Amino acid sequence: MAVEITDANFDELVLKSSQPVIVDFWAEWCGPCRMIGPIIEEMATEYSGKAVIGKVDVDSNSGISSQFNVRSIPTILFIKNGEVVDKSVGAVPKATLVAKLEALL
Repeated sequence: MAVEITDANFDELVLKSSQPVIVDFWAEWCGPCRMIGPIIEEMATEYSGKAVIGKVDVDSNSGISSQFNVRSIPTILFIKNGEVVDKSVGAVPKATLVAKLEALL
């Protein structure tokens, strides 16, 4: 299951992670976010122990959202060693997200 990432735990779970991290910025009311949600959950299971895969509810965590200039959702950031190394905006196929993550492993 994807980790719930908040303004409070972001540094600990994402920036200090020794593994690559996928952060899905989403909102309950966002249609494309609901399309991506099950893919993120599948990847969280498939990459357990290899990568941290989490979700940020933009309505509840505006600090992180503004820190990374998230203007459209879903926005998915790929972070390695505390740095954003790739990004995906909008609903994309699972294969696209897997390829971006595999490049970081």
